[in-house]
Amino acid sequence: MAQSLQIDRPQLACEVHSDRVVAARGNAANTVEIYATRKLPPGVVVPSLSHANISDTAAVRQAVSDSLTSIGGGNKDVIAILPDGAARVLLLDFDTLPDKREDADAIIRFRLRKSIPFDVDSSAISFATHRGGGNVRVVAALVPRTILNEYENVFRDAGYSPGVVLPSSLAMLGLIEGQQPTMLVKVDAVTTTIAIADRGELVLVRTLDHPGRPQVSAREIADAVHPSVIFFEDTYAAKVEQILLSAPSATNELAEALQTETGIRTSDVAGYINSGDNLGDGATRSILAGVTGALSA
Repeated sequence: MAQSLQIDRPQLACEVHSDRVVAARGNAANTVEIYATRKLPPGVVVPSLSHANISDTAAVRQAVSDSLTSIGGGNKDVIAILPDGAARVLLLDFDTLPDKREDADAIIRFRLRKSIPFDVDSSAISFATHRGGGNVRVVAALVPRTILNEYENVFRDAGYSPGVVLPSSLAMLGLIEGQQPTMLVKVDAVTTTIAIADRGELVLVRTLDHPGRPQVSAREIADAVHPSVIFFEDTYAAKVEQILLSAPSATNELAEALQTETGIRTSDVAGYINSGDNLGDGATRSILAGVTGALSA
């Protein structure tokens, strides 16, 4: 993974979903110019923190190559976007943290050892720090090294350099200005990720696992999201102004359940994407949220 979450980014982005690969090309104005998508055979990508994610490397490599080649540009540097189920993103608060990155890395890993269900010391970690109010807030993203290698090797074997690697939810946050409290709810086949941004800063993030349960109902998800709303409002004495939803199916049903449960205006994140109407393969604009956010940040 990138050494920092705050670095210059390439103008190509490519996200590996469980059922397809999506690529996009941006420009210097942080505007996305063109998208492409390629479907994957069922079961080829199964996001997990505990076992191999890619069962057919050749199929994923071909989809990555085809999608990136079709949008052109000639650049080989790419933002690689991983499924949320293959990574963990956490917020940590410290009274102090060393300025030297290597020392800060060791302290962050030590704190995470009791919070992460995999070996922290052998994992790739990327983090960004925000100092203010007498403390240090850290946004940390971790991926087991063997799993990160799976995804990075697919890109390298396709002839691309994944100099920046992001979990899908972090990439998607690039769509959100977050000057007023905004919640992102991102649902996929194995996880639901809840994130809240306020005043341009990530203030809450949670990942809920539901692997292999495509039958998870809108009501279950709404019930799982509500405690995060209450926690934010109690902690920050502020109200979440809107919920942006990204879900592969039953989006209207889930949006209605979230709005009913929380009383907060809920809309599809696809409304923040200005193009990509003719993707083919039955794809909707919401699958473009990760690559669009990564290139817009």
